[in-house]
Amino acid sequence: MIGVINTGTYYGLYLLFLPHMPYLAAHVVATALSMTGSFFLNTHFTYRTRPTWRKFLLFPLTNATSFVVTTAGVYVIVDILHAGNRLAPLIASLAAVPVTFVVARMIMVPKRGTAGE
Repeated sequence: MIGVINTGTYYGLYLLFLPHMPYLAAHVVATALSMTGSFFLNTHFTYRTRPTWRKFLLFPLTNATSFVVTTAGVYVIVDILHAGNRLAPLIASLAAVPVTFVVARMIMVPKRGTAGE
């Protein structure tokens, strides 16, 4: 559910910024803004752990792979396939969801025997 909320937030921001900047810039800004909300929703609801500065600073790593995959996907869909820039981010993000979840879990839920803070 958090992924759906985060994707909706990202996509809404992307569409909001799209008329005012190039599509890749809109993608980058929307990703950065939605990532902060995603962190707090994931710490509270998904992983039931308290937010810390360490986790907050490491959380962008969870989205690094997703960002690379979706950015490359958006570029391929828009510039190579000429399929349009409105739905490209949603299509490209589908491939990145499982990878992002696994990396987020490794950061948010430390292994037993480690402080994790």
